[in-house]
Amino acid sequence: MHIANKYSKKIKQYFSSLLLLDLCRGLTLTFRHLFRRKITVHFPEEKTPRSDRFRGLHALRRYPSGEERCIACKLCESVCPAMAIHIESDARDDGSRRTTRYDIDLTKCIFCGMCEEACPVDAIVETHVLEYHGERRGDLYYTKDMLLAIGDRYETEIAAARHNDSAYR
Repeated sequence: MHIANKYSKKIKQYFSSLLLLDLCRGLTLTFRHLFRRKITVHFPEEKTPRSDRFRGLHALRRYPSGEERCIACKLCESVCPAMAIHIESDARDDGSRRTTRYDIDLTKCIFCGMCEEACPVDAIVETHVLEYHGERRGDLYYTKDMLLAIGDRYETEIAAARHNDSAYR
């Protein structure tokens, strides 16, 4: 019984390879999908919908008075699992602490959002911007001035996204 079963499998394999059954199954699948509606998105012209909680390019925010929000508590630096954030701080004349250096290396960043969650004053946020690139490694190393400029540029979008997400926080 065992020998007959073994030979029947070999015969099936032989005829399957001889008749190219796997190729016919693949072509059947191809022709089945050939005339269906296409789902290709032409990226620069068409945009795909994104969630309100999408995490993209980082930004540092300011208060409405123009003062930067970051108080140099270094919680974002300590919570970052990829160790992509580097902060240096100094005391100001009024006794408060502010950052002198705030750098994010986006080649290390895993966009987990933990820095955003750890920040007590909503200074560091991840925007909805996904269209940024770097041709060299140094191009994706963002300094404090660059992050503040991004925050200034997209402040209205950031504020609207924070307001929409406030019910879930």
